[in-house]
Amino acid sequence: MATFVDQVTLHLRAGNGGHGCVSVKREKFKPLAGPDGGNGGDGGDIVLVADPQVTTLLGYHRSPHRTSENGQPGMGDHRSGTTGADLELPVPVGTVVRDAQGEQLADLAHAGMRVVVAAGGQGGLGNAALSNQKRRAPGFALLGTPGFEGDVTLELKTVADVALVGFPSAGKSSLVAAMSAARPKIADYPFTTLHPNLGVVESGQTRYTIADVPGLIEGASEGKGLGLEFLRHVERASALLHVIDCATLEPGRDPVSDLQVILRELEAYDVPAGHTPLLERQQLVALNKIDVPEAEELAEFVRADIEAMGFRVFEISTVARKGLRELSFALAEIVEADRAAKAVEPEPERIVLRPKAIDDAGFEIKVEGSHEGPVYRILGAKPERWVAQTDFRNDEAVGYLADRLAKLGTEEALLKAGAVAGATVVIGPGAGIVFDWEPTIASAAELVGNRGTDPRLDQSSRRTTQERRDEYHRRMDAKQAARDDLASEREAGLWNDDEGFEVQRWDEEA
Repeated sequence: MATFVDQVTLHLRAGNGGHGCVSVKREKFKPLAGPDGGNGGDGGDIVLVADPQVTTLLGYHRSPHRTSENGQPGMGDHRSGTTGADLELPVPVGTVVRDAQGEQLADLAHAGMRVVVAAGGQGGLGNAALSNQKRRAPGFALLGTPGFEGDVTLELKTVADVALVGFPSAGKSSLVAAMSAARPKIADYPFTTLHPNLGVVESGQTRYTIADVPGLIEGASEGKGLGLEFLRHVERASALLHVIDCATLEPGRDPVSDLQVILRELEAYDVPAGHTPLLERQQLVALNKIDVPEAEELAEFVRADIEAMGFRVFEISTVARKGLRELSFALAEIVEADRAAKAVEPEPERIVLRPKAIDDAGFEIKVEGSHEGPVYRILGAKPERWVAQTDFRNDEAVGYLADRLAKLGTEEALLKAGAVAGATVVIGPGAGIVFDWEPTIASAAELVGNRGTDPRLDQSSRRTTQERRDEYHRRMDAKQAARDDLASEREAGLWNDDEGFEVQRWDEEA
């Protein structure tokens, strides 16, 4: 069973945004009081956090599929949907994040660094947010956009102050165990170490970490053996300690030739941009296993040749614990000097401003050929997001999309690209949204009628005070006109009352 994993592929799916709501407010005496649909909530992000308490990617090797929460849809009465919770994934310090194409997204080299690797979808606007002076009653809302769905690769590069390099069975793991409290697996066969082992060393007032990198062989930089898989763990080390086996019985090997092979492999390994090449870092040589008499004689014999190559040489024995104290203090001196140099260097600014280019229209049009003629594909963040937000079952929503695209300038761009009426236009990559393009003069409003209005909102069954007063005066005036007509007819002798008495006007009683 694997106990250490330094490279893993995560299959991520960020939360989708919630849909906006279409709703009309109801009030007493006014059943249609205007739109009140709320907005949908945003989907949750997936965030990687550099955590010093995490030392391996084993948990993600066993469970590579991770999903964050979806945003909730909006509701009536201006109630917005809740935002989906972010999913934070702790990773070891020194993790490099790459996308599916191999491009580096982030280098989490310090504790507490965070990076959003999968952004959640955007919540759709409700019809209340879409209303304005001209669009008083939108009969549609925007849909939530889907969150990111794809793969990212996590690659762990151990953060250690000193890296131990050398041939298999040179005694690197034994040296880690002798200098620290670490207890790595130790055996007398090659490639015992299958993953880097970390140990903490205290030398006086200095505390530093050492990493045992699995054994290198000739051709490791080209993929032979295990070296290529673990050379990346050497990239961040301040110093390199070459552990040379002086007691090897393999024919054709000696300490000087072993050191030269390792140096060639380190030189052939390409470190990322911004990092110091491996051979330009501080390097020490430890001639190991001098507890063996023949090995001690060989170490004394080759010491002068290795020192002539520019290296400080230490004769050590992890079994007898000889020379470890001097080696420990020498490494502490190098680590302290490197830390002091890094402390003087100003920290780079993290804020990066990328203003929009002057000639950036926000989209581009590519002309593609097909058996039915040219196809005009519109690519861009805005038009692709607008398409994802559109409910194509709603004619008003489709008209709103047409207006947005026209304002963005797609009509003019299609004409410049050679599109004619009836041409096939695709929005987005792949299958996308396909439609037959028909140029418009101003907008697509003529296709769906008077969009954004609802005559029901102007209806009211309750009369105002002024309307009741005017109605009362009209009724009184009509009664008075009827009395005047009766009086004029009686005076003309057209009729008399039944009992023979004269009908007296109310203003003559006085």
